[in-house]
Amino acid sequence: MTNYKELIANMTLEEKASLMSGENFWNTKQIDRLRIPSIMLTDGPHGLRKQGGKADHLGLNKSIPATCFPTAATLANSWDLELIQEVGSYLGKEAASEQVSVLLGPGLNIKRNPLCGRNFEYFSEDPYLTGKLAANMVKGIQSHGIAACPKHYAVNSQEHMRMTIDEVVDERALREIYLEGFRYAVEEGKPKTIMTSYNKVNGEYANENHHLMQDILYGEWDFQGVAVTDWGGSNDRVEGLKAGNQLEMPSTGGITDKEIVEAVQTGELQEEVLDEAVERMLQLIFETTNALQDTEKVDYEEHHQKAIEAARKSIVLLKNDKATLPLKKEQKVAIIGDFAENPRYQGAGSSLINPTKLDNALDALQATDLAIIGYEQGFKRFGGKSESLKKRALKLAQEAEVVLLFLGLDEGSEAEGIDRADMKLRDNQLELVKELANVHDHIVVVLSGGSAIEMPFAEDVQAIVHGYLGGQGGATAIRDVLLGDYNPSGKLAETYALKYEDIPSAPYYPGLEATSEHRESIYIGYRYFDTKKVPVLFPFGHGLSYTEFAYSDLRVSEQSATFTIRNIGEVAGEEVAQLYIKPTNASVFRANKELKGFIKVHLEPGESKEVKIELDDHAFSYYNSFHHCWSIETGSYEIQVGSSIDDIRLSAVVEVQGDDTEHHYNKEALKPYYQADVHHIGDEAFHQLLGWTPPNPLWDRKAKLGYNDTIAQGKYKKGFGKLLYIVVLLAKKFLFFIRKPLLANNVMFVMNMPFRQIPRFSQGKISEKMVDRVLKLINFW
Repeated sequence: MTNYKELIANMTLEEKASLMSGENFWNTKQIDRLRIPSIMLTDGPHGLRKQGGKADHLGLNKSIPATCFPTAATLANSWDLELIQEVGSYLGKEAASEQVSVLLGPGLNIKRNPLCGRNFEYFSEDPYLTGKLAANMVKGIQSHGIAACPKHYAVNSQEHMRMTIDEVVDERALREIYLEGFRYAVEEGKPKTIMTSYNKVNGEYANENHHLMQDILYGEWDFQGVAVTDWGGSNDRVEGLKAGNQLEMPSTGGITDKEIVEAVQTGELQEEVLDEAVERMLQLIFETTNALQDTEKVDYEEHHQKAIEAARKSIVLLKNDKATLPLKKEQKVAIIGDFAENPRYQGAGSSLINPTKLDNALDALQATDLAIIGYEQGFKRFGGKSESLKKRALKLAQEAEVVLLFLGLDEGSEAEGIDRADMKLRDNQLELVKELANVHDHIVVVLSGGSAIEMPFAEDVQAIVHGYLGGQGGATAIRDVLLGDYNPSGKLAETYALKYEDIPSAPYYPGLEATSEHRESIYIGYRYFDTKKVPVLFPFGHGLSYTEFAYSDLRVSEQSATFTIRNIGEVAGEEVAQLYIKPTNASVFRANKELKGFIKVHLEPGESKEVKIELDDHAFSYYNSFHHCWSIETGSYEIQVGSSIDDIRLSAVVEVQGDDTEHHYNKEALKPYYQADVHHIGDEAFHQLLGWTPPNPLWDRKAKLGYNDTIAQGKYKKGFGKLLYIVVLLAKKFLFFIRKPLLANNVMFVMNMPFRQIPRFSQGKISEKMVDRVLKLINFW
């Protein structure tokens, strides 16, 4: 780190404090006297959202055109580290060309539950896959000298009440599941910034949590960059600064700058702590500003082609009975479904990109040699019955040899600020596919959406292609896969359960009021399904190809696994080989097996390659929460290699000499965890696992509301509090009714915002005195 101590010595206390928060919504403050420039931070994570006009947090006001790449949930299905780094580089190039110093991404929170409204922005349910992908995206973005900003650190597992919810999680799950991806991103990607989350973690707001910040981020991982709050995510500004959260965004109109100055003057905050924070900020400011002096011009058509390539490599062929796909040119094809003409290609909220161009599947398919006999919308996009749309679709289908049915989640179903109500598609879509299946035997479902869904129609259709949210070129990529111009190679980065009730966190998700208890502990996604042997619709790592691959010649050691893959089919293709490690005699409760390596290999027909997967320091370890360290038990470990977690082709046993640090688990008290019976975790077992008793998960209905409470809590009050809650709720419902889901989600942002943030977010336009009056009115009854 460059030494800026001389520059800091020439700064006034007020100038130092001024660098700790924004000048406006997207920029830091500049200090002209000392020639310290302002820098811009703006949203990613799958494209540049630089707003040209009025700024907002949830993507309501239009941004300048930029390439909309596939979202993280989509890219994760590629399992392609090189591709992810290339996409990151393209993102970094566009950001640099627009003089953006910090691109806010990638998002890498763990998909604890498929209902999280922001899952489309996150990579996977698995921390190893998440971390490896995130680290490579960080490298790509920062290859242009700007800063990537992994987010949201940490345990941001739900959107409901995200600004106040307390995520209660045991130390082992915290380290093995929720922080491990961030560890890889920090240690391997070396990001210049990191964004803290809104929520509390075990009683402390994330950006004030000394365990997360000082012990782990700066201590164990040796993070050298700047920690920035999520927008409006600061609780106690001084406590956040002490913990190591340097930059607060957006501007608070100077409110928190004064708090920092006063804290130094009264001795509450040591000036040395502020000086270190300023030095980190100066490093970020000057390093990125210098990199922006000489930027390359962006070829947006080239970037569009890269977006198409990224989408192609991320498409997952879930089912393909009787080799229905690829389509044959002489077949008469009917195209049905609103998503064919109006693509759902990205999420909603702060990641909303204004694409430079946008492909749609209907146009892309009509431009081919396919014998397309017509198109019908089939259903209303946002739900609701329409017999006329359905009848026309059924009539068209009866005239076709193959039906391409485009289904998916609409823009109001998954978005920042609100969680999904269920894992289902809209009823009108399910009704349509059911009736089509009654009159047609050759249906190909093409799915859009960023989260796992239930598929009651899976047995009734011949093929299922999932494009997830493929960005602006996703429709062209779908066309290429349907026609066989590209052989699909995507593999699911998350498990698809048969029904929502099977999800391990289902009984506990979301935390409704004060806390969200992670009673399922380490049993997230496949760690639960594979251990408990619960049947699933599609397993983790699943994805079909138009060719077949054979595995052979496995050789293993504690350091690596080497094996051969051969393409035994008739077309070229790519295979994602996955390596799982199964402890055979563990004395601590563990998942049956865990992903610890993967590699993507391109093979021509008949070609074979020997590949090697390296194993890292954490391959055999678990986190020992009693001794606060990673431990390895001596014993046998089975190394399994295959095409998915349920399609293991090769296995071998390796003997590992561990450290045998004592674990101190009470097996009888933790019996449900040893049996992976996580749907029935009682208080005794959960509290034993935590090592402490968590607070009441519900709000105190009788307590007076204060600065850390929300409008949502007014529902339990009388008079003005109840009225305020009802007005905001009605506003949300009305906006959904008139098909304005983005505005409706913005209302929820207000509903769940702590009163303390109102003066800061309004930059003092709504004063603390005004908030005090509102709280007085609410508490009057």
